[in-house]
Amino acid sequence: MATYKKKYKAKNKAEKEQNIEDGSTTAEVFNTLDETASKTEAFVAKNQKYIFIIIGVVAAVVLGSLAYKEYIAKPKQLNAMNDMFQAQKYFDQAVNGVAKDSLFNLALNGGEGKFGMLDIIEEYSGTPSANLASYYAGTAYLKLKDYKNAVEHLSNFKSDDEILAALAKGNIGDAFVQLDQKEDALSYYEQAAKLRNNEYTTPMYLHKAGIIALDLGKADKALTFFKTIKEDYSNSTEAANVDVFIGKAQVLASK
Repeated sequence: MATYKKKYKAKNKAEKEQNIEDGSTTAEVFNTLDETASKTEAFVAKNQKYIFIIIGVVAAVVLGSLAYKEYIAKPKQLNAMNDMFQAQKYFDQAVNGVAKDSLFNLALNGGEGKFGMLDIIEEYSGTPSANLASYYAGTAYLKLKDYKNAVEHLSNFKSDDEILAALAKGNIGDAFVQLDQKEDALSYYEQAAKLRNNEYTTPMYLHKAGIIALDLGKADKALTFFKTIKEDYSNSTEAANVDVFIGKAQVLASK
């Protein structure tokens, strides 16, 4: 059986007026949309040249960035790694063997026609290898007792590594101790202890911070460091004799 929709007819004047008002509102909305679209089209038409220039610039930046990473940054980093190999070998030999000073100097300045860490920093600036070379150079200077250069190069090193990041801060602290800048040393030891939470660097730098704090007359702060080692890092090397330092800090703190 066929069906049909009965056309609705307004029953009274108020309803008719409401229908007219609704129709007017709808028409008004569509008119507004049409006007907005027309203005947008007019703007695009008027500024088409500049819009295309902007799009072109953005595209060029994106493509240029990708090309730089692929064809310049990656090869540069590979070359840096290759050139750094001998310097890193000298450094490792200095840490683990004899004739340390001469080997640390070779690590810094190069030898046998190969780059040293200072060459890597200069030649491959901005690469991960140059960043790592700053750590090696700073540590080598520290071992050679050139403490100002140690601070400079270690300060340039940036890392998220669990161990190296803390060691760099701690090595700066060691350099400041030797420069008799104990407040600075304490600051860097605290940073090193807080930077990473592990059983190696954290108790080591808490212990160093505690000793410097005692030396500076900050017994309460030292006591906090030593108690943290005892309570949270009981298996660490530093925990073996920490009770002695806790006792000393307690005596000084009570005065």
